[in-house]
Amino acid sequence: MNQQFYDDLVAEAGALLAGETDSIANAANLSALLFLRMPDINWAGFYFLRDGELVVGPFNGKPACTRIPLGQGVCGTAMASRQIQRVADVLAISNHIACDADSRSEIVIPLCVEGTDIGVLDIDSPVVDRFSDIDEAGLQRIAKIYLDAYR
Repeated sequence: MNQQFYDDLVAEAGALLAGETDSIANAANLSALLFLRMPDINWAGFYFLRDGELVVGPFNGKPACTRIPLGQGVCGTAMASRQIQRVADVLAISNHIACDADSRSEIVIPLCVEGTDIGVLDIDSPVVDRFSDIDEAGLQRIAKIYLDAYR
């Protein structure tokens, strides 16, 4: 992906979420947008922090793991550390949780509002090393649009 792709996607996401404050509606629409527009991905969606674990939220793709403990897998690690996790080959990490056997790479953006952990934005791909620095920066911009509308 290139910078222009993400400039366009950010504009589209901003227009899609404009004026809407419902976090579930926005997560659903954003998941659909990412799944439809990003090439070579097989899952796009959200997990929300509930009672000390991540619980699946709106997504597009195959059925997902319903609950993920903090510190486990790519999503749980991202939330526990509050750091983006970009994994070139999920089969190469010891604590990967295989919700879809076809997934080979993954990027997870932790979502925090005013110091409060909300959840994560998770994108999976069947392609090894699918996500670049440009993807990471672009998805951070997308996550910011979501968080700016979060209520």
